Amino acid sequence: MGVLAAGYGVMFTMLDDWRSEYGIQETGLSMIIAVGFFTSFAAQLTIAPLADKGHARKLLSLGMLANAVGAVLMAFGESLPAFLLGRFVMGLGAGIAIPAIKRIVIVSDRENIGRNLGRGVSIEVAGFAIGPVISALTVDAFNLAAPFIIITVLTMIFGIIISRLNISETAVEDQTDERFALDLLKLRPVLGSILVGLALYVMIGVYDSLWVIMMNDLQAPNWVGNAGVALFGLPWIFFGTLGGKIAQRHGPLRVSAFGLAMGALYMTSYGFMSMPYLMLGIGLSQSILDSLTVTGIGIAVAQATPAERQAGASGLLGGMQTLTGGVSAVAAGTMYEHFGQAFAFSATGIVMALLVSVGCVLAGKKWLQKPLPELIVSGRA
Repeated sequence: MGVLAAGYGVMFTMLDDWRSEYGIQETGLSMIIAVGFFTSFAAQLTIAPLADKGHARKLLSLGMLANAVGAVLMAFGESLPAFLLGRFVMGLGAGIAIPAIKRIVIVSDRENIGRNLGRGVSIEVAGFAIGPVISALTVDAFNLAAPFIIITVLTMIFGIIISRLNISETAVEDQTDERFALDLLKLRPVLGSILVGLALYVMIGVYDSLWVIMMNDLQAPNWVGNAGVALFGLPWIFFGTLGGKIAQRHGPLRVSAFGLAMGALYMTSYGFMSMPYLMLGIGLSQSILDSLTVTGIGIAVAQATPAERQAGASGLLGGMQTLTGGVSAVAAGTMYEHFGQAFAFSATGIVMALLVSVGCVLAGKKWLQKPLPELIVSGRA
């Protein structure tokens, strides 16, 4: 997950380079971000559930291979169609691999779901934070292809390691007959938790597609747009595991709902700021809050889902989140280009607040209460 995220982090910080080097404008750049979300959505809903049917390791290996191929395409692309194709393949790889990874983490140690998923988030965000560092160290020294070549090599190395692991697959008698995971939406706690989780990817889709471009338009130094991304990731590296523990102890949905409600206020505030350094500082405080709260979404969905459906549930959550992120990225680029900074970020805050509110209502009061001590110990809370 760390390597997959590093590939995304590399791409995220190169948007302004592609705009200046190849003349790709904001809407086209947001499309590059979005297409990976869309393909990941499709893969997580249709292919990822196969990890619950005894194919977790195969999906991991296949996903890593696809991500490596996509990175090669991104490395040598020089036009919008080329970058769209590369991002399409990378999104496919992530959509296949990540739910299988999460299934293995969840079912291997259900009593420590919060800690383990939080640790996974820390590693994933660390990978994302390393991406901009790779770009900063290699683009000027070599060329625009260098960061993606490094990602390709790292992906292949970890793909080989994964192919040799002894992974416990789901026993035949425990495998579900359901081909897809959409039926899980009939469970109100699952649906409510997912809606709250969508608010996170509204935020991510907008932030990822606009931050570097906005900093450039505000005439901020390059390090604010690039190294600033790594700075935002630091709290997740240090506090992600703690955030998972907090969520499991105090109730994952209530903790995440609070964090994302505050996130809606943060995103709205960015629309009315024009000082890059102030925005950088406020963004860091938001990242600290997020690292301590939003890990609870994955925990809430896992706890509301039967053990034999974990890959399907993770794929459903991840798929709907990535679809939301893709739509948000396209909408953000369009709003920013035609209506400006204030409109784009204000609309983001409103949508986030609505998703959190509706999700909490659907999940019900029971899932917003602090869990009983005995449920925390058993891992069922």
